[in-house]
Amino acid sequence: MQECGNAEIFDINFMNFINFMNSSELKKITEQVCDLSIQTADFIHKEVDNLRTSDIEIKGIHNFVTYVDKVSEERLVKGLSEILPGTGFIAEENPELEMKELNWVIDPLDGTTNFIHGVPVYSISIALMEKKEVIVGVILEINQNECFFTCKGSPSFLNGKQIRVSETARLADSLLATGFPYYDYSRIDPYMNFFRFLMEHSHGIRRLGSAAADLAYVACGRFEGFYEYGLSPWDVAAGTILVRNAGGKVTDFNSGENYIFGKEIVATNNQIFQEFMNNFTKLFRSS
Repeated sequence: MQECGNAEIFDINFMNFINFMNSSELKKITEQVCDLSIQTADFIHKEVDNLRTSDIEIKGIHNFVTYVDKVSEERLVKGLSEILPGTGFIAEENPELEMKELNWVIDPLDGTTNFIHGVPVYSISIALMEKKEVIVGVILEINQNECFFTCKGSPSFLNGKQIRVSETARLADSLLATGFPYYDYSRIDPYMNFFRFLMEHSHGIRRLGSAAADLAYVACGRFEGFYEYGLSPWDVAAGTILVRNAGGKVTDFNSGENYIFGKEIVATNNQIFQEFMNNFTKLFRSS
């Protein structure tokens, strides 16, 4: 794995941010975020065997949190605040944090349900947004020790090696990923209609339990596509820039741009996008 460097800490003048984000400093910041993710993943690894049933809190229907989520987020907030002083936050476990024009969007443990059940698929997801644009994305899949990263104007990388979405041209030859709705069942019937269609017309569907990992896997070509509804910005922000900078397509369910805050996302390679959306519109959106 390419080591993410120990770059100096940058104090941003927000009036000159356009000049800043077009410079090599954005890549150095991405390296720092990789370093911070690796350090936080080490903490999460060490806590796997320490988690007890009494440590699990219920935030909502099928929505869990542990002290590991909370401590990991505290570490990330502290570290990211040191990397870029004065930034705001959109964070899963602390909605009280202040938002600004430049915000870190963080999920300290994407796949908490997997984590508490000992299923080894969970991730750290960190994005930096300048207003509505994602300019840095880092996803660390903890158990595989895979660090996916990119920034504005850069290709996407996995452990230092450039990655691209797959070149698969037909839905029939594709492996897809999705997530199951865990609280909003209002669209379950069209969801299952399209799910059945993909079962019958693709190589199969996988449900990893971490939307961040799903998007990272689209970016590196393991999956041809991913779709889900009911997601939050911290689930998808980092993954969207990874997929796009790896040559893929990212939209909402209406082929629009409201996929970070709109709670619905489609991400595919370029080749199957139109075929995917044609069938999705017929079987899901029109239901």
